[in-house]
Amino acid sequence: MRRICRAIGQARSSQAYRPRVCAEERVLIADMHRLAVRWPRFGCRRITACLRREGWRVNLKRVHRLWKAEGLQIRKKARKHRRMGTSDNACDRRRPRYKDHVWGYDFLSERTERGGQVKLLSVVDEFTRECLAIEVRRSFRGQDVVAALEELFASRGRPKYLRSDNGPEFACKAVRKWLGKSGVGTRFIEPGSPWENGYVESFNGKLRDECLNGELLLSLAEARYVVERWQLDYNHHRPHSRLGWQTPASFAAVCRGHRRPCAASASPLRAPPPQHTGEIRS
Repeated sequence: MRRICRAIGQARSSQAYRPRVCAEERVLIADMHRLAVRWPRFGCRRITACLRREGWRVNLKRVHRLWKAEGLQIRKKARKHRRMGTSDNACDRRRPRYKDHVWGYDFLSERTERGGQVKLLSVVDEFTRECLAIEVRRSFRGQDVVAALEELFASRGRPKYLRSDNGPEFACKAVRKWLGKSGVGTRFIEPGSPWENGYVESFNGKLRDECLNGELLLSLAEARYVVERWQLDYNHHRPHSRLGWQTPASFAAVCRGHRRPCAASASPLRAPPPQHTGEIRS
């Protein structure tokens, strides 16, 4: 304390100062406690009105300051969120059977070197393991998710189902209403069970390990550029073990037909199509 006060040019006695409470204010605080005990669900505005009715000439700012200093704030009731998902929608129970059958999407957070959070929305085809889109923004609302999916549906087509967790961006009315109009079903997993959305969780792990952890992101524009380049490399150059060491793009090219299972390749180096197993490997 001595060194800090010397550095900032402040007297040490200022650190030991304690404000004195006058007799009038002590009486006011006692009356506030009395009213708070009588009406425990009253806030500082209503208590101010009660004090004025008893003859006190006080304004709201003074009562609010003392109200907070005495810890008399009313604890707000926690808002109950409706559970949207169940374990029946887990990826190992309802597996993808063909291309564009089930898409998974989830968020990933990162921070830039100059400060500020960056959120990434990843969309993955669970059957072909393709990364369909990675949307990078500072923040997402339900309308932003709808805009990203609308653009993706226009270029790729619509899946039959979308699997996600119970995040507010996915479970909001705007997204669910728009998906219902688009004819796309939702598969919400059990709350607090990210492993039930294992395909996109595995992809996000690779995105963080192979891209984000090795890059120094200075701005939002640079984050978008780096992630877009990595997405192209992932789809067209990175071999996938569960696809018989094919790339997701080459495997998706074999999967012709939007509503029928892909035929297995005749090559001995290629593994069976992924509908026969629930394992999730890189």
